[in-house]
Amino acid sequence: MRTGWRRRAATAIFAVALAAVAAPASAQPRETLTIGVSQFPSTLHPAIDPEVIKAYALGFALRPISANDKDWKNTCLQCTELPSLTNGMVRFEGKGMAVTVTLRPGLRWGDGTPVTAQDLALVWKVGNDPASGFAEMAYWQRIDRVEVVDTLTAVMHFREPWTQFDQLPTLLPTHLEGPVAEAATAPGEYGRKSLYVRAPTTPGLYNGPYLITQYDSATQIIVLEPNPYWGGPKPGFRRIVLRSIGNTAALQANLQSGDVDFAPGDAPSLTLDQVLQLRRQFPARWTYLFRPALGYEHIDLNLDNPILADARVRRALLLAVDRQVLAKKLSDGLQMAAVSFVHPLEPMYDASVPASPHDPARARALLAEAGWHPGADGICRNARGERLALDFRTTAGNRVRELAQLVLKDQWKAVGVEALIRNEPARTLFGETLRQRAFTGMAMYAWSTPIGYPPRQTLASDHVPTEANNYGGSNYMNFRNARMDAAIAVAETDLDPGHQKAAWAEMQRIYAEDLPVLPLFFRTEAYVLPTWLKGVEPTGHSAYSSLWAEQWRAE
Repeated sequence: MRTGWRRRAATAIFAVALAAVAAPASAQPRETLTIGVSQFPSTLHPAIDPEVIKAYALGFALRPISANDKDWKNTCLQCTELPSLTNGMVRFEGKGMAVTVTLRPGLRWGDGTPVTAQDLALVWKVGNDPASGFAEMAYWQRIDRVEVVDTLTAVMHFREPWTQFDQLPTLLPTHLEGPVAEAATAPGEYGRKSLYVRAPTTPGLYNGPYLITQYDSATQIIVLEPNPYWGGPKPGFRRIVLRSIGNTAALQANLQSGDVDFAPGDAPSLTLDQVLQLRRQFPARWTYLFRPALGYEHIDLNLDNPILADARVRRALLLAVDRQVLAKKLSDGLQMAAVSFVHPLEPMYDASVPASPHDPARARALLAEAGWHPGADGICRNARGERLALDFRTTAGNRVRELAQLVLKDQWKAVGVEALIRNEPARTLFGETLRQRAFTGMAMYAWSTPIGYPPRQTLASDHVPTEANNYGGSNYMNFRNARMDAAIAVAETDLDPGHQKAAWAEMQRIYAEDLPVLPLFFRTEAYVLPTWLKGVEPTGHSAYSSLWAEQWRAE
């Protein structure tokens, strides 16, 4: 089903690596790798509060059953074979579908307990509870039951067909999280009492090559050490340290001083302009890698705000933005201006969706149609004398985002819109402000989604975070569109390629018409590696390079 586009994506990917400088023969073996990042995860639960930094950190320690690799090919990480219609592991039953999952023998959690099919049944049980706070509620709720056939085999019985049936989830350890889930009776209680939240250094929570042995929110440090029960290739480091430095300028200084070894491109770390600056200044000191990625920088609009509820105002905000200039200023042209949430490298991209041009005159006209006219200071006001002022937030200390804010603020001011910058630490923005929809205007950050994955989590009506669903889902805009919901449902359940293509085209058209989000650009991942670090393979998507960290070596 994915063969053709893999080849296309692979040919579009590029990497730039500068010549490495050989380490002196007398150098001592490097046993610790210190990775510099600019954010710290709010918790370590893999299914609650989705964050890029969390997924990157967990990649070292907690493996999903399957994941897309650097060639964008879905591969087994903890299974023996991917389920398919041809191998008989997927079959239709009534209106639904049965998907068989077989785990590899010998898998163990970090305390030596075997990984079993019961661990998959537990994820379904917790995720199927609307009060659990799981981000991808709809995925688990579309499964009627998980049948445990034997120790290593389970069958997921879907109520209807599911196009992403071979994208297999991350497990939870039944022997540790099972009792917590059983004891939880109040909404949100499981998420608060999970060991991933209360005792995240418990070894049995992890089944990857490394264990999280330290998680310190005060010092913003995560320490990983080899998992003695890991059955794959022996990890190459005795310790991996994730050190969070919220200000990216300070992070760059730590890299230059040697206090940090590595700045990854697939986790929040140095910004692209910083990496380009380092490459100009120190062309041979580090290895530099660049890769186009699915990470999508955008601005969420809170549609509960009466100003932003008006589609004319949303359109005017986008028309006022020169995205080509913005992308060029921030990345020397390495980042691609976005039309919608679908990257041009993806097979479901629809090139016919029109881009919104930079047109300040049209933006002013739309604002006037909506009742907003410039005052003496140039900022628009309505008939009641209220200023057209919007709260504008992003992650504090991220230099590129803060620079982008200043550019956007000036471009909006030119058409009579005032942006009030109120930035927050990443943990606050992602852990509270967005999740509880506490922002009143605009929030700029990035989405990172799996290849070809329908956008239910971010754009479907049933994924608006509310108190009733314990703030599960990531539709922070409160975007509700019946056509979008219907197209997402087709993209999730209809196995006909033509119907799939039509549904994805419809989603992109609706997105471009309604603008619940202002699209900015797709990221290019920029890595700064020590010349002695080998084995890091950027993927360009949400299965981060840390998922293959057992291949990393110091040479």
